[in-house]
Amino acid sequence: MDSLPVDTSNPAVRDYLALIRLQVLTPLSLLINIVAVLVCATIVKPTIGDITKLYPTSITFRPSLVAVYVMVIYVAQVGYCVLLVFARKAETKKALVKAVGVSLVLANWTMAFWAIAWVMRLFLLSTVLLGILVVLLAYSNVVLLVYHTPTTERPLDMMLIHAPLRFFFVLPLSLMFPYSLFITLGLTYPPNHPEYYDRYAWPGFAVVFSANLLGLAVIAIGRDITWAIAATWICVSEWSARPKPMPVYSTTILFTVLHPLTLLATMMYHFLSQRGRRGPIALPADDDDHHRPVRRPQEVDSDAWA
Repeated sequence: MDSLPVDTSNPAVRDYLALIRLQVLTPLSLLINIVAVLVCATIVKPTIGDITKLYPTSITFRPSLVAVYVMVIYVAQVGYCVLLVFARKAETKKALVKAVGVSLVLANWTMAFWAIAWVMRLFLLSTVLLGILVVLLAYSNVVLLVYHTPTTERPLDMMLIHAPLRFFFVLPLSLMFPYSLFITLGLTYPPNHPEYYDRYAWPGFAVVFSANLLGLAVIAIGRDITWAIAATWICVSEWSARPKPMPVYSTTILFTVLHPLTLLATMMYHFLSQRGRRGPIALPADDDDHHRPVRRPQEVDSDAWA
């Protein structure tokens, strides 16, 4: 039986076909990402964590905490894939197709290739791949914020689209790309000589301070809960890996406190400002005035004319 003709010039048809493609490509890319990272983190020697220990820097992190962070990204992306299949609202479909689209698919493939390049110690290639990853995720996050602003009217969009994309973006931007760049530029110290841990302390301070200052601005302006959690998590993973140069250690400790406090302060300010804009509450009219009869001019008592 011949298939029915489809007018692919129709925008609605194109969006529908794009959604169908994403329903196939996104779970496939996520599966490839998970398999590649798990194999490189557990089977291949040296593993991803071993490479981190072989090349310590002033911004070295605790691999176990970052591994849990990555697992959260995968779980959140599973929820995103479920939403791809069961989304019914037009605005949600537009955010999936127009804002995220194939960017997340390409990001998953890029992270899979990064894991392979990392265990092969191709650090220049790893840095380039992480730069591409940052650009892909930055594009999706900016488009989501500008054209599909998160709102409490669509909580599933916030939890399964905005949160996974934001959480995924903060990791390479704040940690993975700078760390790989440090190794590529030779800003490391010998792993068997921890007394050299304070080498390149100020480049580490510059990276940590600038990345967290950017995050603090995003949290203050957008009351971004996801960014606050992600940035705090990364700070903890950095200062918990000792030894650490004092400029880097004190800065990560400072922002570990500042990120949640800034989020709490901005949310309280927003709540109080919205409450103040509601204005005074109009009281109902008095019952006596409401039921008092209105005397018309022609209904004046006859005694008044006497």
